[in-house]
Amino acid sequence: MLKGGVKIESKSFGTSILYGLIFIFAFAVLCSLIFAFILRFTSAGEGSLQYIITALSFIALFGGGFLSGGKRKEKGWLIGGITGLIYSLVVFLFQYLGYDRLFDTQQVIYHTCYTLIAMMGGILGVNIATNNSRRSA
Repeated sequence: MLKGGVKIESKSFGTSILYGLIFIFAFAVLCSLIFAFILRFTSAGEGSLQYIITALSFIALFGGGFLSGGKRKEKGWLIGGITGLIYSLVVFLFQYLGYDRLFDTQQVIYHTCYTLIAMMGGILGVNIATNNSRRSA
């Protein structure tokens, strides 16, 4: 009986991370498409959109952590942190295997902040999901 309970718990853990990662990458693809159209059909340059893109990246990671924490309903800091770390790992592998480049110092700082933001999102997601389930009970 205990073995089955642990199996369900680990499935929920992986599933909640997957939901967060799907949100992050879907949000990133949508934003990339919008910015590609903006850059193509307007006179805006990449440099002028840099801070907006960075802010949207933080929103995406916060939202992914929030969704992961809300699905898991416990240990939001852990689930959000793992979601942020897996995102950073995927980006690192894409950059290393696709472009043969390692993270530079600035990227390490950004991805550390992304992980921390995802952790904060996970904490908030757990607290909001837990409060909503307490109210409905």
